[in-house]
Amino acid sequence: MIEVREVKSSKDWKIFVDLPFQIYKNNPFWVPPIKKNELQSFHPTNDIFKTVEAKFLLAFKDNKPVGRIVAIVNWTEVRDLKKSKVRFGWLDYDNDIEILKALLKEVENLGRKHNLEYMEGPMGFSNMDKAGMLTEGFDYKATMIGIYNYEYYYNHVQELGFVPEAEWVEYKFSFSDIDIDKSKRLADLVAKRYNVSNYNFKSTAELLPHVDEMFALLNKTYSDLQSFVPIEKFQIEHYKQKYIKFIHPDFISCVKDAEGKMIAFAITMPSFSEGFQKAKGSLLPFGWWHLMRVMKNSTHAEFYLIGIDPEYQSKGINALIFQQLHEKYQKHGIKTIETNPILKENTKAQQLWKAFNPVTHKQRKTFRKNL
Repeated sequence: MIEVREVKSSKDWKIFVDLPFQIYKNNPFWVPPIKKNELQSFHPTNDIFKTVEAKFLLAFKDNKPVGRIVAIVNWTEVRDLKKSKVRFGWLDYDNDIEILKALLKEVENLGRKHNLEYMEGPMGFSNMDKAGMLTEGFDYKATMIGIYNYEYYYNHVQELGFVPEAEWVEYKFSFSDIDIDKSKRLADLVAKRYNVSNYNFKSTAELLPHVDEMFALLNKTYSDLQSFVPIEKFQIEHYKQKYIKFIHPDFISCVKDAEGKMIAFAITMPSFSEGFQKAKGSLLPFGWWHLMRVMKNSTHAEFYLIGIDPEYQSKGINALIFQQLHEKYQKHGIKTIETNPILKENTKAQQLWKAFNPVTHKQRKTFRKNL
């Protein structure tokens, strides 16, 4: 018999964050989070809970933890964007469809309690969190901000009557596939035509004052996507604290106009996946060492965020970004590049990679079911 309990005690919280380490033990493609960061994200003092209701749940079979899920109502999404849905995220469970059924029943109950129309997931508290279930690419290592899951997740949700909602693709390509001479010529032409230029950050401290500007530009860039939920100020502060320590200024590209206003940016990082695997959920005592080691030695880079002011989209501004990053990547010995998940509906973002002979190596989807 499967019993689902709400997380209440410190013991429950430990089980909740430890469970995926049990489920993905010895899996070479899963990349573990830092447990301390997870607990901080789930703590009631996280400002996200000013606009989000969340119920953390554990499934037990024969008194052994076998699954977890978070049932989520993002009230900004429900009230302001009129999307009558209950989300579910942080889904992990043993290969037994009855466990999934029991967990999703609790999500359904929360949705019915608030008279919501449908449920969708996996997704986080907001659109800045990880989203989507892997549907292709099970033999590729996850990125730091990617989600990995076994193929049975995908099969089980469909058996339970869920249908695809949002869909993402991820690309990989070789550094050698970039025609840098062509890119440089285009970058020079665009810079002169629109009176724009690149600028560099010499340190993380120099970067920090510009992060708010980047997120404002991100909101502007993606506001026309049907699935977009605006990023709020307190969320920006949360993600600064969570990720800024991993950002190397050499892996950032920014473009400014003649008045010094940011019109485009890209945040990339050397791949930390191997470092997180070796850290095994903790930065102490040696987790930091593993992460710093891969930062220095990784030959694989990952694109995380890219934003271009709508006024400058389709004008070749991306050439300045790629030209600047190309120089930095040469310095750091980068040989391969991987994108973050890109919504299939976001054709503008997909066009950015067209010239690099990209290979679609992963796909992911959220799944929906009416209540």
